[in-house]
Amino acid sequence: MSNSTVKNPPFQPFPLLSNGHLMTIVPTLIPRKFPKLAESERRRIFEVSPGVKLLAHCHWQHEKLKHPTLILVHGLEGSADSHSVLGVTVKALARGFNVVRMNMRNCGGTFHMTPTLYDSGMSHDVLWIINELRKEGLKEICLAGWSMGGNIVLKAAAELGNDGPNKLTAVCAISPAIDLPTCITILQKGFNRIYERHFLTGLKALLRKKASIFPEIFDLSKLDKINSLKEFDQTYTAYYGGWGTAETYYEKASALPVMHQIRVPTLVIQAKDDPLIPFCSFESPALQSEYITLVATEHGGHGGFLQKEPEQENDFDLFWAENRTISFLKSKTSQALSKPYLEFI
Repeated sequence: MSNSTVKNPPFQPFPLLSNGHLMTIVPTLIPRKFPKLAESERRRIFEVSPGVKLLAHCHWQHEKLKHPTLILVHGLEGSADSHSVLGVTVKALARGFNVVRMNMRNCGGTFHMTPTLYDSGMSHDVLWIINELRKEGLKEICLAGWSMGGNIVLKAAAELGNDGPNKLTAVCAISPAIDLPTCITILQKGFNRIYERHFLTGLKALLRKKASIFPEIFDLSKLDKINSLKEFDQTYTAYYGGWGTAETYYEKASALPVMHQIRVPTLVIQAKDDPLIPFCSFESPALQSEYITLVATEHGGHGGFLQKEPEQENDFDLFWAENRTISFLKSKTSQALSKPYLEFI
């Protein structure tokens, strides 16, 4: 696959959603229910290191070894039940994929399953699950992630380096937070403080829950005085994650510095009006690779991408980035076979 930056892809935002903030918020408010998903779901625990367990929701096709497998990684303060994760799940199942919906550490009600916190650099958890699935005979494995999860799947692919083609088939990242220092800086400005407050409220609640389960580990004495994500990361994420300082955490956890090592077909979908992630990060030479295709849209917000009407005849719905993700991943696999979409919704 040759490198390309698609400057004007055929994405037309839904009426009145050409504002980046509206496109970020409104799609998350649309009710999305997939009642049939529960019928195919199998819960599975992965112990990625001693005492550290992750909950995954697995959906296997009949004769699963004959199908590609897609691992999905949610964003900050999300879970395996996030709307976009569920949306891609039903689309992937209809295109013949097995699907593994990962919960990052502590997410999806799994506070009790690990004494650790989660952070944006935990690509090793994804790599552990990839290796585990490959041991079971699953040959074609793809990754897709959003925001924090997008950073993690790109970092995982980069860390595999030249061994990537032996472990992965393709990767897709939607609105990935690949440059954490710039993301933290922009969150502290203007309207974005509302997003920061939302994330900070969730992280504080998570930490209080963790401390109630593991009181011998977590010290909450400074928590109420924290007023920014950077303060939280300095006091808790970096300290308990072994990063040292927040600055070191942001530098080492970001995918951008290592993306030049990616050796598998990779699609990055990013809107220029994303209020949470400055587009300048995606103009880095690190993305100038024959393995990376950047789809850069004028509109789309942060992970929104609700389109005016289906772009292509085989689009499932108005969730443009989800449709592009499935189209790309299917084009890179040899085992995917289409099934009726209505089987899964």
